[in-house]
Amino acid sequence: MRPDDRSNDALRPVRFARRFTKFANGSVLAEFGDTKVICTAMLEDKVPPFLAGSGSGWVTAEYAMLPGSSSGRVPRNHVNRGRAQEISRLIGRSLRCVVDLAAMGERQITIDCDVIQADGGTRTAAITGAYLALRDAFQGLVDEGMIDQAPLIGQCAAVSVGIVDGEPRLDLCYLEDSVADVDMNVIMRDDGHYIEVQGAAEGEAFSRTLMNELLDLAEKGTGELFGLQREALNHE
Repeated sequence: MRPDDRSNDALRPVRFARRFTKFANGSVLAEFGDTKVICTAMLEDKVPPFLAGSGSGWVTAEYAMLPGSSSGRVPRNHVNRGRAQEISRLIGRSLRCVVDLAAMGERQITIDCDVIQADGGTRTAAITGAYLALRDAFQGLVDEGMIDQAPLIGQCAAVSVGIVDGEPRLDLCYLEDSVADVDMNVIMRDDGHYIEVQGAAEGEAFSRTLMNELLDLAEKGTGELFGLQREALNHE
């Protein structure tokens, strides 16, 4: 039995609260069970130097776990170190896969993903919530007449899967993630294409058959997340 009595193919309760902060161009509180991430999108009328004069825009991200997000205090100066930097780059790559950068014009949107409570799956919650914050930031540009339509080519969502006690499970909480034999994060677009797959055995190596089972489980989970994103967007 799972720690929270879910079936192996069930997501944790997922909630999105849009316009969570006042000043950001887009902001979302994303909750996956007890994991909570604030995703804010801020627009700047500039691009990195390598894009200057190109007419193309840029989407980037920064990820951080805030001091009270886990049982031991996380120092604030960890933001550009190791794991946080790797996740920041992952979020940015994932979002750029659903954006027509040329249609943005020379603008940059930075998504800050701040974990206020961590119980496993913080990067997947961040990516899934960040898409909504980005979408709302683009809609603001449309509403102001700065662009004709949101330059999005699809939805983006992410979920974790793993093998715990010999069983494939969807959307691992921390208690499961910490003892998983296999741990995998899957980022997908709503057209069924994969953006990124991160997976590793923590002990016993796993077979191609088992990997396929995990990917099928991830596709089911992201499919449900796309529906929840659309539902959140329909509640203006």
